[in-house]
Amino acid sequence: MELNDDIRNIKGIGEKTSVNYRRIGINTVGDLVMHIPRGYEEYKEIISVKNAPLDCNVIVEGVLSKRPSVKSIRNRKIVSAQLNDGSGTINLVWFNMPFLANSLRVGAYYILRGKITVKNDGKRMVHPKVLTKEEYYNRLHKLIPIYSLTEGLTNNSLMKSMAYAIENLKPVKDYVPAHIIKECNVMPFMQAVKKIHFPNSREEAAEARKRFVFDEFFTFLLMLRYYKKGSVRIKTKRVYTHSEECNRLINSLPYKLTGAQKKVWSEVMSDIKSGYIMNRLIQGDVGSGKTIIAALALLLNAKNGYQGALMVPTEVLAKQHYENFVKLFEGFDVNVTLLTGSMSALAKRNEYENIRSHKTDIIIGTHALIQEKVIYDDLGLVIIDEQHRFGVNQRKNISDKGNDCHTIVMSATPIPRTLAIILYGDMDISIINERPEARLPILNCVVGQSYRNTAYSFILKEINKGNRAYIICPMIEESESSELENVNSYYIKLSEIMPDNINIDILHGKMKPSEKNEVMERFKNGLTDILISTTVIEVGIDVPEATVMMVENAERFGLAQLHQLRGRVGRSDRQSYCIFMTADERKEVMQRLEVLNKSNDGFYIADQDLKLRGPGDMFGVRQSGEAYFEIADIYNDADMLKLADSAVKSLSDEDVQRIIEICPKKNRYTETVPFFAL
Repeated sequence: MELNDDIRNIKGIGEKTSVNYRRIGINTVGDLVMHIPRGYEEYKEIISVKNAPLDCNVIVEGVLSKRPSVKSIRNRKIVSAQLNDGSGTINLVWFNMPFLANSLRVGAYYILRGKITVKNDGKRMVHPKVLTKEEYYNRLHKLIPIYSLTEGLTNNSLMKSMAYAIENLKPVKDYVPAHIIKECNVMPFMQAVKKIHFPNSREEAAEARKRFVFDEFFTFLLMLRYYKKGSVRIKTKRVYTHSEECNRLINSLPYKLTGAQKKVWSEVMSDIKSGYIMNRLIQGDVGSGKTIIAALALLLNAKNGYQGALMVPTEVLAKQHYENFVKLFEGFDVNVTLLTGSMSALAKRNEYENIRSHKTDIIIGTHALIQEKVIYDDLGLVIIDEQHRFGVNQRKNISDKGNDCHTIVMSATPIPRTLAIILYGDMDISIINERPEARLPILNCVVGQSYRNTAYSFILKEINKGNRAYIICPMIEESESSELENVNSYYIKLSEIMPDNINIDILHGKMKPSEKNEVMERFKNGLTDILISTTVIEVGIDVPEATVMMVENAERFGLAQLHQLRGRVGRSDRQSYCIFMTADERKEVMQRLEVLNKSNDGFYIADQDLKLRGPGDMFGVRQSGEAYFEIADIYNDADMLKLADSAVKSLSDEDVQRIIEICPKKNRYTETVPFFAL
C-alpha cells in the first residue's frame, strides 16, 4: 500500500467504517499512520484488592458480589456494582453507561483496570475498564497505544488497522535530506512510523516522537521561508484619514487606556494610515485589553468607508463580542452584524444581503465569515482572535475576501521573544504587557492534596457571595490516563461533596459545538455555579462573576498554559483567586509552580517556562495547549524548534524548492503556516 491509498484499502475497513475514520480526518493510509497516539497504557500483573496501591492504575480480578444498580445524580446516570477477590471488596462506579447494569452478572468473574481511591463507603474504582482474559494476556507487559477516537471507532479496531497498514506500507522516501537527519540526530521516517505506534519501550517512543516534532517544526519553517522569499511591502489603494471618532470613543470609556494599549493603538493607526498593507500580531495576556484595540481599529476602518470583520473561534465568544460592540458603538452610527454557523438559513440570507450591500460596517463571527456565500462590499480590515485556532486555509480565505486588506491577528499565548522571532518571521509584533487599572491582581496559591477540603470550602464561600468557579481537570475519562483527575469521575465526586443547591456542569473537547455553547451559556447566565472543564475552557468567554479557578494536577501543565487558564478569572473589578492543586510535591515541582504564585506577567512566566521546564509527560498534557502544532509544543520542545530553524537556514533556495516539491502535499504541518506568510 502507498500513503495516498484510500483508507478502504486496509483490511477490515469498509464503506461504513470509513465514514467514521473520515469524521476525524483520516481519509488515506497516510492519514492513518500519521494519527499519532496521544499516550500509552502499560498492563502489569494482576494485584490483590488488599495490596493494590491507591491513586494509580492497577489491574484486579474477582467476582461481582453485588447486583449492579443505576441511580441518577443531578440528571446523570451512574451504575454501581461491587467486586470481591477474597482479599477485599471494591465498589465499582461507571459514569453515563447505564447499559452495563444489564450486561454485568452477579457471581461472574471479571478482570478490571482502573484507579482505586478510598471513600466513606470503602475502596472505589471509578469508570474501570472491563477486560477479557485474552485482552489482558495479549497486552501484559506491552505498551498499548491510545488514540483519539470518534463514535463508531474503538481503540482495538484502530490498533489492528494501524498494524495492518504499517506491515503492508511500501517504503517511503524521506523528504528530509539525509545529512539533516544525521546532523539533527532524528529517526528516519519509516522507522519513526513503526516505533511511534508500536514501541518496545518508552525511550523508543520518545525517540520516534522526536522525529515527528522535528517534522512539524521543519516543515513549518520551510514553508514560512518559501512564502517569505522575495516578499515586499504591498501598497494599498485604500485611504484612511478620519480618526476623530476613535478619540471620542477613547474619551467615552469608563476607564483609561494603559500605556501599553496607547502604544499598540498608535502602532496600529500608523500602519493603517501608512499606505501599505498592515500585517501585525498583537500579543497580550488574557484580560490585558486587546479587544478595545480591535474595536478602535474597526471603528477607524468603518468611518473611512470600509467594512471590517472580526473572526473568533467559538460562537459563544462571537455572540459576546457582538453584544459588547453594539453597546460600545451606540451613538457612533456604526452597524454591527453577527454571523455564525448555527443561525437559521433565513437569518443567514438576510445577513449575506446586508454584508453584500454594505448595510453593515462590522461583521463579527466564526468560520461562517469565510463561506462562499459571504460577499463583502469592500473589506478593508480583518481581525482574527486567537489566530492559532484557525487552519491556514480559513485564515487566508478571509483575508483574500478583502483583496489585500489590512490584517491584525491577536493571541493571548505568551511566547518568549526568542521563539516569537522564529515563529513569526518578519511580521510586525505588538505587545500589551499591562493590565487595566480596574482589574485586581489574581491571588494565587500552590497547594498539595491536604488542602483539598479547604479549597472546596473556599469555593462554596465564593458561590454563596454570588460568584462562580472553574475546576480544570487534565482528562475526560478515567481510562485515558493513569493518574490524572478527569472530568467525568470528578463530577461524581464533587456532586457528593457539594450541597444539592449547587449546580455543577462539565465541559470537554469531545462535546459537539452546540453542546459546548449550551454549557458555556448556562455558566455565563448563572445557571451553573461550578464548571468542571478540560483545557477547552482556555479560549472561553468573559464571565465577570467567575472569581475562583482550581487546577487539578497542576504539575502536569506548562506554566504558560496554566497562566492562560488562570486568565479565565479576574475579568472584573471583583477579587479573583487561582488554586494550583498538585499531586506531586517534590521540591523541583513546587519551585516551578511557585513562579505562578509570585507573578501574573505572562511573558515573564513564558521565559521561566523555558528555563524551568522538566521532561514532562511525553504524551500527556500539552505545555502550551492547542497552540500552533498538533504534536510539537513550542515550550517543551523549544530546543527542537531551534534545531529545525538552524536546519532550514542551512538550506539553499534550490534545496528549499526541491524539498517543497517532494513534501507531502496534504500535510497537517503545512496547515500551521500562518496565513500572513501566504
